[in-house]
Amino acid sequence: MTTTSITRKWHTTAEVAEMLGFGLSKTKALVLSGEIRSVKVGRNRRILPAWVDEYVNRCVSETEEWAA
Repeated sequence: MTTTSITRKWHTTAEVAEMLGFGLSKTKALVLSGEIRSVKVGRNRRILPAWVDEYVNRCVSETEEWAA
């Protein structure tokens, strides 16, 4: 018998807050403002890992532009 591992496709707002080192309130504000993309599934927000990466990359590029 083989064991199949399922890779999670979505993150919750709380998980993203933990990943970024932000508080839950700040992360929810970023999601609601659209700075971090999300989709609503039922009553919950879900965020793709790629969308977290987009946000981080955008922050880095804005910092680099400002420093130049």
